[in-house]
Amino acid sequence: MGHNLYEGERLAKIDQPLTLAFLPFRKHTVQLAKLAHSKAKEIMLHAPMANTRNFGLGPGGLTANMDEQAITRTLRRSLQSIPHVTGVNNHMGSLLTQQLQPMDWVMQELDRYPLYFVDSRTIASSIAGSVAAAYGIPSLTRDVFLDHEQTEEFVDRQFRLLIETAKRNGTAIGIGHPHAVTVDYLEKHLPLLDEQGIAVATVSGIWAMRNGNREMFAEGDKQAIRPAYARHD
Repeated sequence: MGHNLYEGERLAKIDQPLTLAFLPFRKHTVQLAKLAHSKAKEIMLHAPMANTRNFGLGPGGLTANMDEQAITRTLRRSLQSIPHVTGVNNHMGSLLTQQLQPMDWVMQELDRYPLYFVDSRTIASSIAGSVAAAYGIPSLTRDVFLDHEQTEEFVDRQFRLLIETAKRNGTAIGIGHPHAVTVDYLEKHLPLLDEQGIAVATVSGIWAMRNGNREMFAEGDKQAIRPAYARHD
């Protein structure tokens, strides 16, 4: 999120406790993250990472040719630019999330703060989640992408797969994008889940369910992120 104000506002105002991931330094990121937080949504940094197809990353991008200092500085600035950030997931990243050295630098920085990490798993051979886990960072992995084809039929099929996965395993994590077709679908179908005995939870909520309801972080264990919201491109 961060580019599209209208769809972003619709997602922020959905009743269910969604987790919304924001690209850093985008036009509407700060405004939408503050709105979403006021509507009891959980906020993540959607960290742009290098992909195998050379798609542009925009501001805050992490690439394979960056050294440790560049990755640390870029990631820290991105985190500081997102109000109320509690976690991180990768935007794209099919290249970078396979590489141990940059993932090690990323997790070294994330480990300083009370943040969880969700591996979007844009490629099956991603090691991002396992590197996060090695650092003791609360870590989860995406189960289903909802909308890599933007039709209602496709989103519906993926959403049903998400529910099947949740019923089988107890919980499941789906990732969607702020496309009109996805927002339309979620507005319509999320309120119907209660009747099916399905609850929507934030990422923290899912983590708690999977970890005996223990706290993610001990009090005072991590340093706070110093906000710096002013800049955007």
